[in-house]
Amino acid sequence: MSRRRPKSPRIVVPHPERVRALGAAAGFGWLDARLIRDGWLEVLTAEDLAVYAFLCLVADRHGVSWYRQDRIRTALALEEQVVWRALGRLEALGLVAYQPFSIHASEGFRQVLAVDPRGPRLDLLLAGDEP
Repeated sequence: MSRRRPKSPRIVVPHPERVRALGAAAGFGWLDARLIRDGWLEVLTAEDLAVYAFLCLVADRHGVSWYRQDRIRTALALEEQVVWRALGRLEALGLVAYQPFSIHASEGFRQVLAVDPRGPRLDLLLAGDEP
């Protein structure tokens, strides 16, 4: 007895001439689909997501960005404390790493990290900052 596979729905690509592809002209920005599949959207605030998406878009091929907080704030039209808090939450959740430019620098490099396959770890959030 042969088993038939169920038919897949036919996918229609509205603009096939504009299918996304990573390359030099497109930059290196991308968002990992596990953010939605593994429950990250449930623990991230809208501001966290805005800052995370911005860092993904401006990062180099290693996921590293050197945009300063004031540039992030201006680009996203967010208050300074909101950006500071979002960056702290992203670091606490292990989505972003930070390394100062130098020992006494207040700004530095931010790396968008590979998404943890275990999903968000709420125990890593800063005390009192849970959603």
